[in-house]
Amino acid sequence: MRRQFRITACGIILWVLLSGCLNNGKKMDMNMQEAATRADGLLDAVLGAIDPQVQWAHGPTTTGSCDVSRRRTVMTIVSAERRGSFLGVVDRYWRKSGYRIKAINNSTKVPAIYAQTKDGFGVSLVIGGKGQAFFEVDSPCVEESEVAESTTPPNGPAYEDVYPLPRPNVHSDFWSAAAS
Repeated sequence: MRRQFRITACGIILWVLLSGCLNNGKKMDMNMQEAATRADGLLDAVLGAIDPQVQWAHGPTTTGSCDVSRRRTVMTIVSAERRGSFLGVVDRYWRKSGYRIKAINNSTKVPAIYAQTKDGFGVSLVIGGKGQAFFEVDSPCVEESEVAESTTPPNGPAYEDVYPLPRPNVHSDFWSAAAS
């Protein structure tokens, strides 16, 4: 129970730092739906920068009092030997795109990158169990509105009404390769 609280507290602190939601008490000039659409664009772009392509599915969309988060879960197995390369591709893309890298977790068990766009969107990549990669985009504080589900179709099974998503189950000759 104690460990669960620490993770939750750390998650809340990290969310506040990365989301930019405390932008001097000012709301960004967009609503939650517009922020969700922007988040989808950021996710589309980073996943499009990964070559060879990985298969992904939508994670849950969540909203707070003035923010929205979109998630995508990579269903392609990223082997331990390829995780550094995967993180490197994303890190280079985000830097090239002008994102500020806020933190890098070099853990061998749960490596991660946390960054922020120039307009205050927090972006993250966390590699979890079985090499499953999780992307998340958190908006800064925006005007409250309804938020529709993403209109971007996943490039594999949709896993509608399935939560949690299954472990990665798609083999890639490159990303799933073990050391020779």
